[in-house]
Amino acid sequence: MKYLILLISLIVIYLLAFLVSNNKRNIQHKWLISMLLIQIIFAFIFLNTSVGSTLIGGFADTFAQLLNFANIGTTFVFGNLVQKDSFVFFFDVLMPIVFVSAIIGILEYSGILGLVIRGVGWVLSKVSGMGRLESYNGLATLIFGQSEVFISLKKQLGQLTPPRLYTLCASAMSTVSMSIVGSYMHLLQPRYVVTALVLNLFGGFMISSIINPYKVDPENDLLVLENPRRQNFFEMLGEYILDGFKVAIIVGAMLIGYIALIALVNAIFVKITGFAFQGAFTVDFQTLAGYFFAPFAILMGVTPADSIHVGSLMATKLFSNEFVAMTELPHYKGMSERSIGILSVFLVSFANFSSIGIVTGAINALNAEQGREAARMGLRLLYGATLVSLLSGTIAGLFIS
Repeated sequence: MKYLILLISLIVIYLLAFLVSNNKRNIQHKWLISMLLIQIIFAFIFLNTSVGSTLIGGFADTFAQLLNFANIGTTFVFGNLVQKDSFVFFFDVLMPIVFVSAIIGILEYSGILGLVIRGVGWVLSKVSGMGRLESYNGLATLIFGQSEVFISLKKQLGQLTPPRLYTLCASAMSTVSMSIVGSYMHLLQPRYVVTALVLNLFGGFMISSIINPYKVDPENDLLVLENPRRQNFFEMLGEYILDGFKVAIIVGAMLIGYIALIALVNAIFVKITGFAFQGAFTVDFQTLAGYFFAPFAILMGVTPADSIHVGSLMATKLFSNEFVAMTELPHYKGMSERSIGILSVFLVSFANFSSIGIVTGAINALNAEQGREAARMGLRLLYGATLVSLLSGTIAGLFIS
């Protein structure tokens, strides 16, 4: 049954992407098959083998240690407000972003991170059929984040054709930033987070290759990066620490606003439906959206009994952001482990409406003309990034029991 669901889901996702493709005849199916096989292999390793469990355990332990160090700084600043046996989202999830951002800055400044990204990016270009720039961007987005990555590509932004710009923006919306991965692990099981990181990387290339296929000429396959050593060490460190704090505050503000708005919209829908049906029947917005997204949840392999709940959180993530959906996940009692696992993989990405503004705004700040071009692609970018999440959830569902 799992294999039948996988086959149907792959066909539907392909057709949904093919439907909006701007160059259907130029789709390179051999690369799609290659990347699909790589996704399946990685999902099997991470979700069904002892080697994968060991790797994920080591990754999770590393982040746990980093979060412990971050907690020392948080406790020093906030004192008795931080209590050991209690969970406060601001202290336990958002504040560690500041410290992790500092670590990323140090690794980048030392040259270690750039070397790794270039090396792995070169390998990615060989297995994905994408250019060096696209491969670098896909991996660098995973490290730096969806807006910061474009700073390192500033020299090439003005020379990008619309198809190549689409791929770069799509990668930025399909993945997540390493600085907040530790925060995700507070809310979801680490094995689902790590699996999603890898699947989304290849899934972003796959969906872009269908929606936006093109070939990069060898003479144009160049990678020109900004020099990361323009600042001295302490200037760089201070900048990364402040950037991490800005991200934490922005996420916190977004959560306050979106959760409050969703509560307001839910209350309005309950009032309207209660009035319409004279109190015999009421439904809130999230439940209503759950019915719309339920078929897509079933498509990923979620059990029909859980499909409305999963669909509701899928919609919540799309209309607000992944953190809002993750924080609401514990409120949905009784869902099977399989449904929770598939949903968890789906949630780990930046595919939401607010990301359109973040990505286009970041590009516009560096190159106004390309910023306008990215804005015109906004809905197609979100559409493609959502298909990436569907694809990742489907592949993961093959190995979650």
